[in-house]
Amino acid sequence: MPESLLQLWQAVVARENIWWQLGTAAYIVLLAFLVRGLFICFIFRIILRMAEKTKTAFDEAILLAFENPIKRLILVIGFYIALLSLPLGPAVDAVMDNIFRSLIIVFIVAGFYNLVGGDAYHKLSKKLSVEKTVAGFATKALRFIIIALAVAIIAQEWDYDVNGFIAGLGLGGLAVALAAKDALANIFGGVVILLDKPFEVGDWISSPSVEGTVEEMGFRSTRVRNFENAQVIVPNASMANDPITNWTRMQKRRISFHLGVTYDTARQKLQVCIDRIKTMLEEHPEVHPDAIFVRFDQFNDSSLDIFIYFYTRTTVWADHLAVKEEINFKILAILETEGVSVAFPSQSVYFENRLEVSENPGESVNSPAEGSQEKK
Repeated sequence: MPESLLQLWQAVVARENIWWQLGTAAYIVLLAFLVRGLFICFIFRIILRMAEKTKTAFDEAILLAFENPIKRLILVIGFYIALLSLPLGPAVDAVMDNIFRSLIIVFIVAGFYNLVGGDAYHKLSKKLSVEKTVAGFATKALRFIIIALAVAIIAQEWDYDVNGFIAGLGLGGLAVALAAKDALANIFGGVVILLDKPFEVGDWISSPSVEGTVEEMGFRSTRVRNFENAQVIVPNASMANDPITNWTRMQKRRISFHLGVTYDTARQKLQVCIDRIKTMLEEHPEVHPDAIFVRFDQFNDSSLDIFIYFYTRTTVWADHLAVKEEINFKILAILETEGVSVAFPSQSVYFENRLEVSENPGESVNSPAEGSQEKK
C-alpha cells in the first residue's frame, strides 16, 4: 500500500512538472511577442530617428534592410528558449540548435539581400556614376553570391561536406560547360555589353536582329520594346556580336532632301530662292550651325533640283518633326514670294506633223504622215 501511494505521488509530481514546464514555455513565447511589439513601436523608431540625424543615409538604409529580419529573429529566439525549457531530450536539442543557427544565418542573409538593391544602393550607384544596366546586373550578381554563400554555410552547419560538393562541381564542370555553351556564351556576351556599354536601359537602338527601346538587360538576354509595342528578347551573344546603332546618343538629327522646281524658273529667281533658304536655315534657332548646305544640285527629268541638307539641334523625334514642319512651311513661303513653282513628275508629247481635227464629231483625220509620231 505505501508503495502504491508513492508511485501515485511521483506521477502527480511529474505531471505537475510537465504543466509547469509547458506554462513556462508559453510565458517565454508570449514575452517574445511583447518584446517584438516593444521593438517595433519604440526601440526601432528611436534608433531610426537617431540615424536620420546623421549626415550619411547608409546607416538608415542598413536599419531598414534589417528591420523585418530582426522582428522575425526575436520570435525565433523566444521559441528556441521556450523549446529548451521542455524536456525533449539531447537529440531533439541538437536538432533545434542546428535549426536555430540556420535561421540566424537566413535572417542575416535576408538583411544583406534587402540592402543590395535598396535605396542606398541606388544612391551609391548614382554617386559613382554607374549606369542603370551595370547597377542592375551587379545587383543580381551580388544577390546570387549572397544566397550561394548562405547555402554553403547552412550546409556546413548540418555537417555536409561542402568541399566534396565543390570538388564534384569541378569534375562535372567540363560536361556542364559543353552542355550549356550557348547559355555561357550569352552570359559572357552580357558581361561584354556591360563593359563596352554600347547602350543602356531606355536607349533607342537598332541592329540586324531588332530595333526599339531597351527595357531590361539580364544574364542571358536583352529585352527590347519594338515600335509595334511588342517585346523582343534577344540573346546577349547575338547583341554582343551584331553591329548596334544607338540612335539615342545622336548629338544632332539630320534632315536631307531634294526640292524640285519647274524648268521655266529663271536663273536669277532660282539663285534668290537658294540664298533665302540658306539664310533662313542659318538664322533658325533650332538648326545646328555645323553643316548647312543649300545647292543647285542637278537637272532632273522634270525639275531643277535644289539639295537641302542640315541638322536639328533636338534629337527627340516629336520635336524634330515639329522643326522640320516649320522649315517646310517657310520654304513654301519663300517659293510663293518669288513666284517659283514646285515641280511634279510630268511628260510632254510632241508630234512631228500637225494633227487635223474633223468637223464631224467622232471622225478624225490623220495627217499625211500618219504613224510618224515621236514621243520625247
